[in-house]
Amino acid sequence: MSSKSIQTTLVHSDYVAPSGFDAFPPATHRASTVLFANTAAMRSSQWKDKSAYTYGLHGTPTTFTLEGKLAEIEGGNHCLLTPSGLAAIAMVDFALLKSGDDVLLPENVYNPNRELGRWLSADFGVTARYYDPMIGAGIADLIQPSTKLLWTEAPGSVSMEVPDLPALCRAAHERGVLVALDNTWSAGLALRGFDLGADIVMHALTKYQSGGADLLMGAVITRDRALNDRLAQAHMRLGMGVSPDDAYLVQRGLPTMKLRFERHDASARVLAAWFKARPEIARVLHPAFEDCPGHAFWQRDFTGAGGLFSVVFDTRFDEAQVDRMVDALTLFGIGYSWGGPNSLVMPYRIQSMRDRWDGGVLVRFNVGLEDPADLIADLERAFSQL
Repeated sequence: MSSKSIQTTLVHSDYVAPSGFDAFPPATHRASTVLFANTAAMRSSQWKDKSAYTYGLHGTPTTFTLEGKLAEIEGGNHCLLTPSGLAAIAMVDFALLKSGDDVLLPENVYNPNRELGRWLSADFGVTARYYDPMIGAGIADLIQPSTKLLWTEAPGSVSMEVPDLPALCRAAHERGVLVALDNTWSAGLALRGFDLGADIVMHALTKYQSGGADLLMGAVITRDRALNDRLAQAHMRLGMGVSPDDAYLVQRGLPTMKLRFERHDASARVLAAWFKARPEIARVLHPAFEDCPGHAFWQRDFTGAGGLFSVVFDTRFDEAQVDRMVDALTLFGIGYSWGGPNSLVMPYRIQSMRDRWDGGVLVRFNVGLEDPADLIADLERAFSQL
């Protein structure tokens, strides 16, 4: 019989569960405080190399396991988790840029990344410049002595241009510039960013890795230890951390990710072909289709396409007409993001996002896991509203 009071027993139980339990799902370890065996262990523990656990913000076995799996999938050696994809982008910028530096971003970059570039220019003394995503080796002419970072996105997540990533990387490396790749569109499955020259690969795990459209998370993956250490310092100083419960959900989605990605891909190509045959559509911006800028680079560098693509309506249809069509859809939710089981649609005012745009209204589609025949029937009904 314990001599402790009931209150102390509620806090300090003598019970220890038997060892030897095993199961397929990884355990979810939640912690803010991490306990050390003794003061010597506390003083010798280092958070940066992940050789020990020091505080919940720096990771638990649940988050370390997810980081290890994501690095392995992408072909990297190190991974840092962040609360969102945008947080991953911001962490890279703040780790590698300082006042007086210059960063280059493609004109078709993820719009919050563009806004971050404007903020860096306005308030932090970092020059952010935007380049034609199809410039290829010509990026060399834009690199200045102060240029420290080149962002790439393959493809652009709205207008879908596929860049010549190896040419961009070669030109940047010849001038000592690091290359960061937003590889969210392919989930690390259809494009091997490191093999093509990227130094940093980031993902919004919110998309295919999760697969449930129910969480936010990002990842920054590297091969080089010194580069990872620079990023890890920013990760710590910015207080980046993720919920172990969310990390568990991402891990739960990984075994089916490739199967889901391939289904998204197959269904999206069916819908893209349907759009291509419609007289209302001027262009289909799907990297696997010849209409898409950079299609040849997609053929060379990618092994798949996923579920995200855009279409451009004929100029005889104005925004109000296209919005009426979008509102008439019943199986497509109107919302941002992709990679979840539900199909999504999003009309863009692309003229406000690009320096040059002379086409009609652009609408982006995320094709989910529904039967593509049902999605086409829904589109046919909605197109009658045009």
